[in-house]
Amino acid sequence: MKDIRIPARDGFELAATLFGDGNADTVIVISSATAVPRRFYRHYAEFLVNEGFDVITYDYRGVGESRPKSLKGFDAKMRDWGMLDMAGVVDWAKSEMPADRLFMVAHSVGGQVAGMLDNSEAIDGMVTFSSQSGHWLKQGAEQKIMVGIHAHITLPLLSTFYGYMPWSKLGGEDLPKGAAMEWARWCRSPGYLLDDDSLPLDRYGTFDAPILAYSIEDDKWGTPRSVDAMMGAYPNVQRRHIIPEQHELRGLGHFGYFRPTSAALWPDSVTWLRQLRT
Repeated sequence: MKDIRIPARDGFELAATLFGDGNADTVIVISSATAVPRRFYRHYAEFLVNEGFDVITYDYRGVGESRPKSLKGFDAKMRDWGMLDMAGVVDWAKSEMPADRLFMVAHSVGGQVAGMLDNSEAIDGMVTFSSQSGHWLKQGAEQKIMVGIHAHITLPLLSTFYGYMPWSKLGGEDLPKGAAMEWARWCRSPGYLLDDDSLPLDRYGTFDAPILAYSIEDDKWGTPRSVDAMMGAYPNVQRRHIIPEQHELRGLGHFGYFRPTSAALWPDSVTWLRQLRT
């Protein structure tokens, strides 16, 4: 495991970690969920290394170790995580790693914004987990109300007042104001980010690498309906649904798949990726 810096498309330096010896024939880029630092994925990354892959994790700008000393006045939107940060990591992996195959594992927003890439032809396959439409009415149970409140009130109000989104006051990670405001606006729109015509939405249709998209039974954000709504923008998607009880797990929610207690689930994604390598 080695901490490195990777330039985004605009030159912004992203904190990243390379797992493995850097000589595997396949590298996997793990793209995080919203405001989730890359260290959260270290156990899954170590598992992938033991399966013969090299792995890169990274922090989006404004998150984790890619965060400046102060987020006030820091200019970053959620779209930048895809078009600048993710694109830069893919560029770096293709130019600096000897691997002849590149896969992506994307959690939540990672799988949402991957369709904005202008270098998606470099990706040979992608596995997504709970990469859903964030529209508040597509969430499950009481999360409709919670996401609706955040989209209409919490995110825009607190981001405007503080100059950034102080998510840490609510138990999470802080967000740049631009990312929080854009996220809130997308969550208020029935088509989520796919309603935003300022984005390069035509790129989703050209992301033709095979995709395996998971939803999780007790994930009230990533309901099957919301995952279907988002992943329908991609042309080559297979769907799988995880029911934790069938694997003797008490629950996963939106984040539990990547915790070590869920390691029994991990071989399924690796089996699918290995089929793409043959």
